[in-house]
Amino acid sequence: MEFIEVSAKTVNDAVTDALVQLGVTSDQLEYEVVSEGSTGFFGLGSKRAVIKARRKHSPEESVKDFLGRVFEAMDMEVEIVTRYDEENGLIDAEFKGNEMGVLIGKRGQTLDSLQYLTNLAVNKQSDHYVKVKLDTEDYRKRRKDTLENLARNISYKVKRTKRPVALEPMNPFERRVIHSALQNDRFVSTHSEGEEPYRHVVVTLKRN
Repeated sequence: MEFIEVSAKTVNDAVTDALVQLGVTSDQLEYEVVSEGSTGFFGLGSKRAVIKARRKHSPEESVKDFLGRVFEAMDMEVEIVTRYDEENGLIDAEFKGNEMGVLIGKRGQTLDSLQYLTNLAVNKQSDHYVKVKLDTEDYRKRRKDTLENLARNISYKVKRTKRPVALEPMNPFERRVIHSALQNDRFVSTHSEGEEPYRHVVVTLKRN
């Protein structure tokens, strides 16, 4: 929603007028003072206070607004479906449309970058921290299944060769999937090495 400009005798009066015009309560109003105004000398030369105001976006609206502008710049038509778990401060946003592979990118890098930027944009405007998770075409689950299968295969290789195996660089989410998949394996252990963005998981044989 665009800002509206409101003028009144004082800033407080301008804020009150803005609340009435927008039909919101004070906790739903976002405003900035353009001019404090002045009373002048014995009422002469007085200036009215001026503010710019708008209704605050809800976290869901902020997500859709930010992503909508991104997709418009990319010249893509994308349907955004959101689910807000207010109790846990989590917003799941799912994309629907053509060419969703463009939004996923290589090993989900584009989707991860877009998720990172969306979290920054939304929390810049929010009074309470919310975590935004983006997905399309069930990519997150499919990637998790692929990584868990990879972990099992690597575990078998380490047991057979008795040599450690270093996996390709992965983001924190993917590394957690590998660690979690093998945490109960009695014969191998996992740890991460390297610095971002080249940090990777190493699977080694446990020593008795």
